[in-house]
Amino acid sequence: MSKPDTSIPAAGPVRQATGVDGVNIVYRVSGDPAARPLILLHGWAQSSACWGEGLLADLAERYRVLAVDLRGHGYSDAPSAGYENPKNWAGDVAAVLAAENITADAVLLGWSYGGLVICDYLAEHGTGAVAGIVLVGAITSIGRGEAGGRVGTAMRAAIPGAMAEEPRVAIKALGSFGHALTGPTDGKGTQAQALFGLTLSTRPRVRAALFDRAVGHDDLLRGLDIPAFVLHGTEDTVVDVSAGRHAAELIPTAVASYWEGVDHGPFVADPQRFLTEVSEFVDGLGVRQGQP
Repeated sequence: MSKPDTSIPAAGPVRQATGVDGVNIVYRVSGDPAARPLILLHGWAQSSACWGEGLLADLAERYRVLAVDLRGHGYSDAPSAGYENPKNWAGDVAAVLAAENITADAVLLGWSYGGLVICDYLAEHGTGAVAGIVLVGAITSIGRGEAGGRVGTAMRAAIPGAMAEEPRVAIKALGSFGHALTGPTDGKGTQAQALFGLTLSTRPRVRAALFDRAVGHDDLLRGLDIPAFVLHGTEDTVVDVSAGRHAAELIPTAVASYWEGVDHGPFVADPQRFLTEVSEFVDGLGVRQGQP
């Protein structure tokens, strides 16, 4: 009799949770259910597919990975309103944690806009269920004058055309933005096209709505009582590296890694280095007991 296949699949079951306003949030689960939960929150106009099957499989060998489709993205619902409300974003993360019975020891990893969603969650629900956070090329605030939300040249060049419904306008505007996700495309052409496809498949009204909000989280970061890891490319043209440095300076326990010459997608530029650095941080965290 042959032995059963005990290998961990790159992408496990697809599940859904219901947010506070009734929006269905879809997420992919992989890894050992008994391992530390690692919740992946993608960026603006992307989805849980952005991480790539290889990286998800590598992470799933170590952690219980939940790769979330943020509201308006991927297979999650795209409501007509509510994107400006931080409590909705916070509720989406809380709903996923509740659906998986996660009450302690979780690590939240947010790329780009995902960092803002992490802050929305912490501001509303606190750190009781969270052992640490990872901010990857992330914003932590949004709105005019917010240092934690400073965007780079590629993002500024993409607005407002990136929100247009006319395909020719949107494709042209998003061209440089798409390149920023991967950097030089030598050997990454397929991945670059996949990420660009995710951007285009995100509804124009959603692309616009995510910028139609203003919230500052500097006070939250100053008082954060859990470890944080800030990872940012020095040549990030979507979220300026100053936004990452701002977060690292505010968070009392933050450690930072600035990747010289890397644009907005560190996990695309060097997935092995990304895996190593993130794993070292996560594995170095103690176990926190959840708060009631």
